[in-house]
Amino acid sequence: MSLNREKYNDLLIKLATTIWDYAELKFTEYKSAAAIIDLLQTQGFAIRKNLAGMETAFSATIGSGHPVIGLLAEYDALSGLSQQPFVEKMIPREGISTGHGCGHHMLGTAAVGAALLVRDYLQEKKLPGTVVLIGCPAEEGGSGKAYLARAGEFSNLDVALTWHPAAGYAVTTGSYQANCQAYFRFKGISAHAAGAPHLGRSALDAVELMDVGTNYMHEHIEPTDRIHYAITDTGGISPNVVQNHAEVIYLIRSINNENVKKLYDRVCKIAKGAALMTETEVEIVFDKACSNVLSNSVLEKLLYKSMQETPLPTYTEEDLAFARKIKPILDETAIASDSTLHTVSLSKKKEYVAKYKSQLMADFIVKYEHSDTPVPGSTDVGDCSHAVATAQFNAACYVPGTPGHSWQLVAQGKTPYAMKGMLYAAQVMATAACHILDNPEIAQEAKAEYLAVTEGKPFVSPIPPEILPNMNAKKS
Repeated sequence: MSLNREKYNDLLIKLATTIWDYAELKFTEYKSAAAIIDLLQTQGFAIRKNLAGMETAFSATIGSGHPVIGLLAEYDALSGLSQQPFVEKMIPREGISTGHGCGHHMLGTAAVGAALLVRDYLQEKKLPGTVVLIGCPAEEGGSGKAYLARAGEFSNLDVALTWHPAAGYAVTTGSYQANCQAYFRFKGISAHAAGAPHLGRSALDAVELMDVGTNYMHEHIEPTDRIHYAITDTGGISPNVVQNHAEVIYLIRSINNENVKKLYDRVCKIAKGAALMTETEVEIVFDKACSNVLSNSVLEKLLYKSMQETPLPTYTEEDLAFARKIKPILDETAIASDSTLHTVSLSKKKEYVAKYKSQLMADFIVKYEHSDTPVPGSTDVGDCSHAVATAQFNAACYVPGTPGHSWQLVAQGKTPYAMKGMLYAAQVMATAACHILDNPEIAQEAKAEYLAVTEGKPFVSPIPPEILPNMNAKKS
């Protein structure tokens, strides 16, 4: 396979570091999306903007005919994770409260790199086939791909490929959890907490009673279920006032959309019960949802083969200078929770953890074994996987033991070793896509497996049709 693997390296590193600097939150990734769009437009890709009602969602297409290969790009950051690069202690960037604590500046950029390499291969070989890069906003708490799936933006693809930065190299398998998120807003009556408490009805009491009720509920849910919450409005800071408003946001997870809906209904009953107990009112505002991941063994095997065919990064001493500084401050117990090891057996996990502990950067690929095991955590890639055969993999961009969604991860986001992991990911996706172009039957086999898993049933979005993107997201 003739791929000029390093042709776009400088361009991609510049794009990734620029998006790292922007660090824009869900649904507001205006500059990040524009940077990707401008680059691809100058490279001859046809652009569609404002997909599925999202201002920062777009597609970039080149080629014609089948197979149609989708490459998923993300570029959103996280709040509260401002951090200076190349600094081994927590020092926020001045005037910036956000940071790329999940590596999405690299995730989207590698998809761009893959799209460019596959474009070149299509033109060189004069093959039929189409490459579609889909710009997916708001993976962090906004479920951008769920809205894209609901709008049918994945329906014309034959396959979809993506990746995620991690501490090692592995094909992602198993089924990540479905989830939904909702706000519970209580309204009460203010009163003087000492002089006339009997006249008040506390909205904060209602929130606390709801939280207690859901905590008791934990004993009576499946081991694979998760219920999380955060109090977003306590009703004020004066303890001598009965709070007349309060709000809590809940994130509910289970193995599939049906189970999530059942849990959500139970949580709503608890909220209504808390309102009854406190004689307050509750408004329930559904925010977003995403589906569980449907793994596809055909595409997973293809990615594993492509990872083996792509040379792993090598590093100079200068490349690893910051890795040597940050490794001593990392908690080694976090290594076992790395996403590359989620579905690995306990005996194998011990072996891999020992390797990770001994290395500054991983230099091996975790052996692939297909799994349908539920994996704790969620991704809106699940909604894409319900609409089209989808697969993803991890590439090493961080020192093993770096916790996800952390300032330590943000600090490594511009390092030479992070960039090399990103470039490797671009080459793996490009290699896999070129295999599909050379052998279209791969896409047909992946689709056959997808249809068998879904039993041919059309995708039904877990987000009610009246819920629009951005409705609550920009407030949180």
